[in-house]
Amino acid sequence: MLTAGDPRTAADLAAEAEAAGWDGVFTWDGVAIGPGDTYDPWVTLAAMAMRTSRVRLGAIVTPPSRRRPWKLARETMSVDRLSGGRLVLPVGLGALDDGAFGNVGEATDTRTRAERLDESLAILEGLWSGEPFGFEGRHYRFGPMTFRPTPVQRPRIPIWVVGAWPAERSMARAARWDGILPYALQSSTAGSVTPELVREIREWIGARRSLDGYDVVVEGVTLADDPAAAAAETDRWARAGATWWIESDWEAGTVDVLRARIAAGPPRVEA
Repeated sequence: MLTAGDPRTAADLAAEAEAAGWDGVFTWDGVAIGPGDTYDPWVTLAAMAMRTSRVRLGAIVTPPSRRRPWKLARETMSVDRLSGGRLVLPVGLGALDDGAFGNVGEATDTRTRAERLDESLAILEGLWSGEPFGFEGRHYRFGPMTFRPTPVQRPRIPIWVVGAWPAERSMARAARWDGILPYALQSSTAGSVTPELVREIREWIGARRSLDGYDVVVEGVTLADDPAAAAAETDRWARAGATWWIESDWEAGTVDVLRARIAAGPPRVEA
């Protein structure tokens, strides 16, 4: 996860990550969070796409409730085309400490944001189809439009959804799409997820749909100078059923720290 640097620097780091053997490079989506520098994720992803040819790309996480879904459909399609079909779209309700929510009049209650998320995902799928598509929902309504071209990936760009365990509606939403970023509602540390919980979540989802090609995405920090410990850490998550480990250093994510961790290469999980 690239948590520091402007779009040009992010593109450089993405190229370095690809050369070092990482499977994906992710940025983050925010408008007005904290005192640090913030850049538009779609501009950043476009820059990253131009400097890479293999790694998966995405922004963790995009909150469609504060975006216009037809604009998001264009942005995602364009980056998917630019990258040759390597975009993944992680989505959630959004972090309310972003000034682009309540501070600018966007809805902040959970129910409205969840409804807008569901409607937005339906709209994205419909517009990505390349066929005439209209929509009638509680929050969004429009007559048929045809969006061309389509994304490279078919039937659609993969969508990973934040799933709040054990909330039934949140988990059902995550199970409907292509992957889950688990969030633990009943944790003593807000959002904290354990391998045991990942195993339970996989079992819950597996009872409701096929897990073939379904992603379970977790994030954390491993040490660049201790590859054995890094491998052990990611191995315990893989054994629990996680399919992606996102290296996310939100506290010390300076460009130099990121570059050192990238150069050390990804943790290696034994087959």
